[in-house]
Amino acid sequence: MPKQLDLLTAGQVIPTPLHSEMQRSYLEYAMSVIVGRALPDVRDGLKPVHRRILYAMYELGLTPDRPFRKCARVVGDVLGKYHPHGDQAVYEALVRLVQPFSSRYPLLAGQGNFGSVDDDPPAAMRYTETRLAAIAQRTLLTNINDAIVEFVPNFDSSQAEPLVLPAQLPILLLNGSTGIAVGMATNIPPHNLGEVVDALIALIDRPHLSLEELLSYLPGPDFPTGGVIVESAELRRAYATGRGTITLRGVAKLEDIQPGRGRHRRQAIVVTELPYQVNKAAWIEKVADLVNQGRLEGIADLRDESDREGLRVVIELKRDAAAAQLLEQLYRLTALQVTYGINLMALVGNQPRQLSLKEILSEFLQFREQTLLRQYRHDLEAAQARQHVVSGLLIGLNAVDQVIEILRSAADGSTARRELMTRLGLSDRQASALIAMPLRRLTQQERQELEREQAELQVRIAQWETLISERPERLKALKKELRQLKKEFADPRRTQILTAVPPPPGPGENNDRDEAPLWVEVNHRGYGRCLPQRSRSSVPLQTWLPWSEPLPLAFSVQASDRLWVFTESGKVYPLAVERLPVTSRSDRGQPLLPLLAESAQGETLLTVLPGQPTAEKLILLTRQGRIKVIPISDLQDLRGRGLQLTKLKGGDALGWVLPADTDHLVVATSRGRVFHFFIPDLPALGRLNPGQVAVRLGVQETLVGAIALAAQEALLLVTRLGLGKQLPLSLIEVTPLGHLGQLAIPLGQKQDGLAGLGRGGIPLALVTTQGRAWVTNGADVPLLNREAMGVAIAPLAAGEQIQAVVPLA
Repeated sequence: MPKQLDLLTAGQVIPTPLHSEMQRSYLEYAMSVIVGRALPDVRDGLKPVHRRILYAMYELGLTPDRPFRKCARVVGDVLGKYHPHGDQAVYEALVRLVQPFSSRYPLLAGQGNFGSVDDDPPAAMRYTETRLAAIAQRTLLTNINDAIVEFVPNFDSSQAEPLVLPAQLPILLLNGSTGIAVGMATNIPPHNLGEVVDALIALIDRPHLSLEELLSYLPGPDFPTGGVIVESAELRRAYATGRGTITLRGVAKLEDIQPGRGRHRRQAIVVTELPYQVNKAAWIEKVADLVNQGRLEGIADLRDESDREGLRVVIELKRDAAAAQLLEQLYRLTALQVTYGINLMALVGNQPRQLSLKEILSEFLQFREQTLLRQYRHDLEAAQARQHVVSGLLIGLNAVDQVIEILRSAADGSTARRELMTRLGLSDRQASALIAMPLRRLTQQERQELEREQAELQVRIAQWETLISERPERLKALKKELRQLKKEFADPRRTQILTAVPPPPGPGENNDRDEAPLWVEVNHRGYGRCLPQRSRSSVPLQTWLPWSEPLPLAFSVQASDRLWVFTESGKVYPLAVERLPVTSRSDRGQPLLPLLAESAQGETLLTVLPGQPTAEKLILLTRQGRIKVIPISDLQDLRGRGLQLTKLKGGDALGWVLPADTDHLVVATSRGRVFHFFIPDLPALGRLNPGQVAVRLGVQETLVGAIALAAQEALLLVTRLGLGKQLPLSLIEVTPLGHLGQLAIPLGQKQDGLAGLGRGGIPLALVTTQGRAWVTNGADVPLLNREAMGVAIAPLAAGEQIQAVVPLA
């Protein structure tokens, strides 16, 4: 007992209530797990283990242009220097950074077996090899040093490691993140790089951007395995609050495995994409179990035909099976349709926070601006230090005889340095550099190089001082950097986003869509939308617009109408107007092809027409110059599965579909030839007839346009170099099919060619090779004869050319 009292009085034993100690210790443990393991940092989007793997590989020199190294070597360096945990935990994290089906933009490149979507395990780390991927080297490790980001000691204070990587893109959104901490979790889906960059640039330009406007640039997740998102209010709620769910489906289509009609026809459901993180082998086993249990009826065979080209699971149906009903059962009973939970939880200043989509983007932009500011200051200091040295060298060269005299008479280097500082007014650094300068730099050529370097340093110093002091210039540089990264690494969206069709209004409910006519607009990328006519505004003339804005097709419809959607394969599909969302002008709408039948998936949209055209015939013209006319009555009984309108020869595609509402058709080629046909003389042929040859194309000659005109109208021609003119239709002779045509516009330069056609007097969007469009009024283009070359109608930059001509409504 006395001994215990002595310990108490000496302060070596501190009585503590058990519940207080448990509370404190558990809280410390929880925060250690949250900050040090489970949650990513909002700035670079990485967890500590991922950050340490990337930095260790950077130190090893495993850049994209160097050979692969064994993963065991990488894991050993990470364990020994930065991450004292189990080697299997580090290797599993490394494997996920390599897998293209786990990461939307893999940060590591791998060689060897790194697993599969069937949940096959990767090979042991002694067999696999890895190195940094180009996107990781470019966006996470460029210019990494302690002047740009903060470095901290490692676990044993023997090394320094970065607290965060100088990320140039929000990896948190690009690749997403999943983690379970103590009392909290995160589940952030991956997104498309191009859309994320567009959202960042829009947020820089307009910091008070609303969520709806932000979603017009970043409409939703983009999973590496594709799939289809059934959009609902939950997606917007998740982006607004940081929590929500979305419905994610695989991609399935119907294929005829035994063509025919009635009971002789057999079909198969072919699944080409599964929802994100769904195990293919386990899903196939689940489908087989349901068939054996009798819960799925109508399946004759089930086989996996996947290969290195992609996923393909064939579900062969019995003759009397209802394919649509069976597909709905697959969605309901299997993981072909899953609910994906979104939880935007990340570390902000080492504190876990539930973030909205806009907050994640804003936090990243704030961090990136800080790292740029630190980088500019570091570069400025280095340039100023070098300028100081160069100035001293030039002073010495201008007094070279005096310098030689000082050096010759000095007893040692220290004495010479002091004499140079005293007699020439040099600093210690300048004097040391002058003493160390070799004799070969006393030549006139070396003097000129120093003077040139000094001038360049002055320009760079002025640029960095401007970037540091003026925030608008800094943001301008940030946007330029983002656009360059988008150009290098962006790729097309893999995951489609569908909008659920709203239920019909109940008794007594009003339907605003039926009360007033709507504008349907379809852009060149196949996105469609509805606008109330009162909210639609015209596109300003004589101005540049990004080519995401002009809408080449626009027409007035009622909500109860339907549209005809034509594809390049020569098919037409019906689409109810009510399936298109009524949006604002800031929303680009949604893709049309996913709204069509399953057989339309994978096709390329050509054009859209109202389902009740005023003409009685349609003109079909293919890219290789075949033409035919079909009666509109052939489309009146159009069903959801679509209708084949023409049979295409090998390598050909449908290029133009025009209502025959006038008597004259003009077709033009890239070499400036035009063909004037009298529409009543064109052949009316059956749907399976490929048509007759209207134009015979030369080598490297292509069709660039077709337009129906009235006799008194003029044709507008635009060349690639921006020359244009109006040509009266009366100056173009009517020719038979297969004729050589007539030269409508001389091409003065070898690299020039006809870019497209328009109707005289109609506004046009002249789309350029630099991804922008010049909007001009066709009425302002002069009316000339066939021999005239035309006048410049678009202010093109050097090397820029017109690649398409799009009439605007």
